[in-house]
Amino acid sequence: QVQLVESGGGLVQAGGSLRLSCATSGRTFNNTVMGWFRQAPGKEREFVAAISRTGPNTYYAEFADSVEDRFHIFRDLAKNTMYLQMNSLKPEDTAVYYCAADPSGTMRHPGYKYWGQGTQVTVSS
Repeated sequence: QVQLVESGGGLVQAGGSLRLSCATSGRTFNNTVMGWFRQAPGKEREFVAAISRTGPNTYYAEFADSVEDRFHIFRDLAKNTMYLQMNSLKPEDTAVYYCAADPSGTMRHPGYKYWGQGTQVTVSS
């Protein structure tokens, strides 16, 4: 059974940092695009970042304009884990964050085949 399990969410003050993890099991996603999305109360799920492996040790990443230069996405293939390093957090980053794998469309579109259950991130002002 394929599973994506997020962790690392919590409450942080504005300007602080958090690192989210997405651990996968049940199949290998080493050569599969993976991404992060978030959903705030009353809003649609939105793209945050995604990463694609382009070579043995090279990756391509995309970020939403709202998080570029503050967030970093990376993977540890040996641990079957993807990370989202979030710096300079703002109250508007408050949302449930979901990891996803294997998109049917573009990296930014939420048409991914596999999803985690989400982890809450709350940024206080």
